[in-house]
Amino acid sequence: MDESQIKLIAMDLDGTLLRTDKTISERTKTAIRRCREFGIKVVYATGRDRINTEMIPDELFDGGITANGAIAEINGAVVYSALTPYQTARPFLMACDKRGLRIASQADGVDYSNFIVSDEWPWITNFKVIDFLQHDKDAEKIYTYDLTPEDIRFIKDQLPKEFYMIMAMDGLAMIMHKDATKSKAVAALARDWGIDQYEIAAFGDDLNDIDMLSHAGIGVAMQNALPEVKAVADYICGDCDSDGVARWIEENILK
Repeated sequence: MDESQIKLIAMDLDGTLLRTDKTISERTKTAIRRCREFGIKVVYATGRDRINTEMIPDELFDGGITANGAIAEINGAVVYSALTPYQTARPFLMACDKRGLRIASQADGVDYSNFIVSDEWPWITNFKVIDFLQHDKDAEKIYTYDLTPEDIRFIKDQLPKEFYMIMAMDGLAMIMHKDATKSKAVAALARDWGIDQYEIAAFGDDLNDIDMLSHAGIGVAMQNALPEVKAVADYICGDCDSDGVARWIEENILK
């Protein structure tokens, strides 16, 4: 692997690009700008939905990937999508609701839920409490949380074959269409720009970053990453509060 050949950098947000206080350091912003000045494309790839990336300055990036790869955009135009059809999701949502699980389906910037979402995450205010029997929106992502081992087994038993579930380190369970992965969304952006797989570098820290790091030409895990993420990475950089991404870029790509 040759760092000098990198033409696209994909970065997770929470625990990677963002510091613990959810800000981006000036050093990191400078590193991103310098990459782009050299013609390297820089994108973020997050499990967040589009409305919850508003704290990210769009002018820093050439594109963005949200909902774990359900949506990929360039300049606001969608170039890849892998949504969860509501016709398939509805029986699953209803089964989880009947079991008493708190669950929500994200679509077009709204969290359609069976609980008051802002009670758990005060910054999420654009939600609607609904009867899932009436739900008719294709989802970017479905999520639930605070699960027991029995709940997880229940979800796996109920999960339609077109879906997959992944657990984040904070205990959030995310359910998406099988084609909604960060690696597939990054690949779609790369194709649009005429960039090969070996010319991609990816940074991440959580389980939903593993496939992205595995498929990139160079995968970089944060020092604060889970052991499973570090195990698939080619490099390990500093942690998110110590400009780990910026330092690795400076030392390996901008050298």
